[in-house]
Formats: sequence, structure tokens, C-alpha cells
Amino acid sequence: QVHLVESGGGLVQAGGSLRLSCAASGRTFSNYAMGWFRRAPGKEREFVATISWSGHSTDYADSVKGRFTISRDNAKNTVYLQMNSLKPEDTAVYYCAASGTTTMPYRQSEYGYWGQGTQVTVSS
Repeated sequence: QVHLVESGGGLVQAGGSLRLSCAASGRTFSNYAMGWFRRAPGKEREFVATISWSGHSTDYADSVKGRFTISRDNAKNTVYLQMNSLKPEDTAVYYCAASGTTTMPYRQSEYGYWGQGTQVTVSS
């Protein structure tokens, strides 16, 4: 079992930045690829970013590429999402997730563990 807790959400003006953190506990964190997803009001949850267990490989949704950066610190059992140049359309609940089965998971079904989410609101 892997327990995930997100933090760092909040209210920010358009163009601003936030850094989300996801602290993991339970099984060996470095065995898991990690991802960030988000659910905007009235929409389905969507993929944002993924990072391999080592941190050497990352990938992003086109909508955030060049603005968001996913990283991890395996010594601290934490994955981060640095969000820059935020837009109102980035407003959503952001979830981190862990996958023990796939090197670079993109689909929600590839993740076995989820956090409770943290709200990010970007004002125009």
C-alpha cells in the first residue's frame, strides 16, 4: 500500500506560479513511477505529467508542456509539480498517483494509488 498526500495548492493570479508536492509513505517510493492528473470543474480527470521511478524520464500533456515541470526526490519520498505561467484554465483539483506496473504511465488505469487532491485556482 502507498499513501499519497498532496499539498501546495491555493489561489494565484494568472501568470503566477505554484509548486505542488506529493508526499508518499508505505512501500519503497523509488519503485514507483509517479504522475499528476487534474479535474477541472465539469470535466473529467485528465493526465498532466508523468515521471519514471528514477526521475530520468518525464512527459507532459500538450496543454502544460513548457510551463509545468515534474520532478522527484526519492530520498524524501516526494514528487513535485512546478507550475509556471498559470492560466485560468489550469484551475482544477490536482491529484498525484503512483504506478508500480508501468515505466511511464499515462492512463489512469495504470495507476494503483491516488492522493486526495489539492485545489488550484487561477484568477484572471
